[in-house]
Amino acid sequence: MRKCPICEKSLAKVNDIALEMEGYVLIVKGERCEACGEEFPLEAETQRAIETARKLGVWPEPLKLQRHLSKSGGGLILRIPSDIEKQLDLKEKSEITISKVGNKIVIEPQTA
Repeated sequence: MRKCPICEKSLAKVNDIALEMEGYVLIVKGERCEACGEEFPLEAETQRAIETARKLGVWPEPLKLQRHLSKSGGGLILRIPSDIEKQLDLKEKSEITISKVGNKIVIEPQTA
């Protein structure tokens, strides 16, 4: 029997790991730690879940757009494309969070 990489206790085979994506719940097989409860879906099951999510349209390929920054006053301006604006329901006064993760900029809309 394999050991949990988190707490090093025993892993049990299970058939009820729930993966939630955009309101859909996919149930896959895998292993669950009997002590800490951490779950580890099987690789084949994970790939099957990703394929299903792609068919449902909830696992798209990452969107990468090229944009130029503009200058205004003392700062830079980044324009958000209208299709992303609509998908995320952004408005002119929407509040967002801007984070630096490694060498990437992450922009997230604030949830109410």
